Amino acid sequence: MELIDLNHAVSEAETENNACCNGDSCVSGKGSGCDSCFSTSSSSSTTYSELWHACAGPLTCPPKKGNVVVYFPQGHLEQLAPSSPCLPIKVLNFDLPPQIFCRVVDVQLLANKENDDVYTQLILLPQQELVGLNLEGAELEELGSNDESNGVSPPRSTPHMFCKTLTASDTSTHGGFSVPRRAAEDCFPPLDYKQQRPSQELIAKDLHGVEWKFRHIYRGQPRRHLLTTGWSSFVSQKNLVSGDAVLFLRGEDGELRLGIRRAIRPRNVLPNLIAGNQSSDPSSLALVANALSTKSMFRVFYCPR
Repeated sequence: MELIDLNHAVSEAETENNACCNGDSCVSGKGSGCDSCFSTSSSSSTTYSELWHACAGPLTCPPKKGNVVVYFPQGHLEQLAPSSPCLPIKVLNFDLPPQIFCRVVDVQLLANKENDDVYTQLILLPQQELVGLNLEGAELEELGSNDESNGVSPPRSTPHMFCKTLTASDTSTHGGFSVPRRAAEDCFPPLDYKQQRPSQELIAKDLHGVEWKFRHIYRGQPRRHLLTTGWSSFVSQKNLVSGDAVLFLRGEDGELRLGIRRAIRPRNVLPNLIAGNQSSDPSSLALVANALSTKSMFRVFYCPR
């Protein structure tokens, strides 16, 4: 079992109602405007999970439900320090051990509606019996093996997906998106090459379930696959620039999905209110201390590097 570095995370105590985030806003309650998410309890989001992992990058591997992870309070404070220069870096104020072993209760794969950056929400339950122990990786793997089948595993690689880094031409407001022929023929529905100008309308859903319509045409000298009508609007609304990458994925059901992977990923990809609450509340570790003392859950938002 791979231990996840929770130093690159922010946390808050688990409350009765889930946090519901929509772009720059985040409220507590059961509203319907949440960031797009996939929970390990869901059975209908295989394609979403594949796309999420593709957008997160090959080095991102969230823990599985039932795994044991290690939470470092000092690392949490150090992550808050850059945005809160006056924040005292003192874990002792909260009477917390230097490391807290926790079992993963739930995993949600999320995407920020404001910028499409992906992140993970982990619900953690402190394991009192492991506090103070110096366990090796093999022992931790054995501890977290019981519920391994219930977690979010990295999806199997699918042949029906391609990723292309955008060029200046791809992001031009007057141009289109040039698709390699092999990728187009594998991922998109087949074109009728008997037509003088083969074309079709493509509908692809992003991580939030929003449908984007593109005109797929095969033209030019030499001929090439292009996405024309609808592409400039997508580039503009997603604020894409040269160097960013776009991913297209066709699921087993034939549904087309698309996502983005930005060339420059911000240090904190969380919705602004979540990040703001963490950086402005020096006592956030008190919530973790309370979860530890009451044997209750707390949540961690983990951002891919």
